[in-house]
Amino acid sequence: MSNNTVLSSNLEKYEILVVDDIPANLEVIIETLSSAQYNVSAVTSGKRALKQLQRNAPSLILLDIQMPEMDGFETCQHIKSNPETANIPIIFITALSDTESVVKGFSLGAVDYLTKPFREAELLARVQTHLTLHLLTEQLEEQVNHRTAELECALEEVHESKLQLIQQEKMSALGNLVAGVAHEVNNPVGFLNGSISNTKEYLQDFLDYLELYQQQHPPVSPALQEKAEEIDLDFLLDDFPKMLNSMQYACDRISKITTHLRTFARTDTYQKNRANLNDCLDSTLLLLKYRLKKTSHRSAIQVIKRYSTLPGIDCFPNQINQVFMNILANAIDVFDEAAQQMPQESNAIMAPTITIQTEYLPEQNSIQTQIHDNGKGMEPGVKAQIFEHLFTTKQVGKGTGLGLAIANQIITEKHGGAIACDSELGKGTTFIITLPVNA
Repeated sequence: MSNNTVLSSNLEKYEILVVDDIPANLEVIIETLSSAQYNVSAVTSGKRALKQLQRNAPSLILLDIQMPEMDGFETCQHIKSNPETANIPIIFITALSDTESVVKGFSLGAVDYLTKPFREAELLARVQTHLTLHLLTEQLEEQVNHRTAELECALEEVHESKLQLIQQEKMSALGNLVAGVAHEVNNPVGFLNGSISNTKEYLQDFLDYLELYQQQHPPVSPALQEKAEEIDLDFLLDDFPKMLNSMQYACDRISKITTHLRTFARTDTYQKNRANLNDCLDSTLLLLKYRLKKTSHRSAIQVIKRYSTLPGIDCFPNQINQVFMNILANAIDVFDEAAQQMPQESNAIMAPTITIQTEYLPEQNSIQTQIHDNGKGMEPGVKAQIFEHLFTTKQVGKGTGLGLAIANQIITEKHGGAIACDSELGKGTTFIITLPVNA
């Protein structure tokens, strides 16, 4: 789906808020956006912008940095700290182009950075790109909520005999959503990659020309020498290529992330495929990355990966990913619940840690995966029931009792493997999964 397709109808319903203390700048931006059929509103200060957001939330904000009283950085902080406005994409439009300002803008939550003076085509292209991503995110969230509601209804109606159908539907929905996100992210990343590559070529041509010009016409003018010192010409020529390389690295990183997303979202319900369990673990950890971060109740969860070199195995990667997802998500839940019950004590104890170890067992021609958490562990009575259908230790509404039952079915019935749990109160929990290499 292209950007034009997403925004092709009713452009006027996508409101854009422009914040700039200089009326002339506002006039130029409003005229540019209005000519593209966007619905535009404008304010001349950060405080007025925050009041405007209390009445109406736009689809996108173009925010100037250098403003009196409350600058763009502070305004952005207020917007992102409010849950009702935190998801509105913000593009900074400013004359500041130093690396520190750019990094600060992105760290505060901005999605893009446009330097004055800007070209109209570039402004419209970036606005369209980020509006598209924002709208696609909203659509995906609606799909997730709708799909979740459907699954909850299904779980109330089915019994143990329908267990396999539930897990297939759940992973199919998640897989389609993840694959869609990866596909849409790849579009702007491809554009950025091409733009950076062209910029590198243009810059090199300019540097070659500048060097030749300086050789043929040495700078004897005091004004030229003074200007070169004022802008620190040598530093600019040295730093600009480095900045482009950093941008290229960021694009490569995003591409790597989308590759992991596609790995997780593979649909393989009917036929086994060759897969590497290390890759399956990495793709699952990527989706859980946001849950591993520090919260108000606990410190960040550390993940220690002790991967061995593994052969590929015949499996349903989509189902194996779900097993890893259930076990890792349960471990995170254990840390969260413990931190909420005893926040002070949990911070004083050892840092929450998940250790993942993979090993090839040549004598069995199988691969063993161990996932250990240093949480509170389980009582013997609880450990004996964890793979039973509908058994859960979580509060009402926070668990279905299907996760580990599905994991057990996937590993034992679908793949001819084994899954076991070793847990003791005060010593954490270890899940041991053994899978044959060949189907």
